Amino acid sequence: MLNYLLPIGTVVMLKKGNKKLMIIGVKQMEAGNPDVVYDYIGVIYPEGYLGENAVFLFNHDAILDVVHEGYKNPEFDDFVTILGKIQEEMEKTKDNNEEDE
Repeated sequence: MLNYLLPIGTVVMLKKGNKKLMIIGVKQMEAGNPDVVYDYIGVIYPEGYLGENAVFLFNHDAILDVVHEGYKNPEFDDFVTILGKIQEEMEKTKDNNEEDE
């Protein structure tokens, strides 16, 4: 399950960071490498989006502190549930493909 996911708007400090980041997306793929999915994409807080070279992909385990949690509601909960189901299906497909090889 993906119940650990934080909503967009959450401000965090990473373990190896020196600036806070604000989460602007969840379950993001690295451009040019669709096999790698990160838990979050963030921008520097409070500056915000400064261009494509100033966005940061990171996983939940890299978070040292949640400074402020973003807005959660039933819509967010439904979104996380759907993402979890999609991830489970992708993992099953990957496992089946590996068994066929």
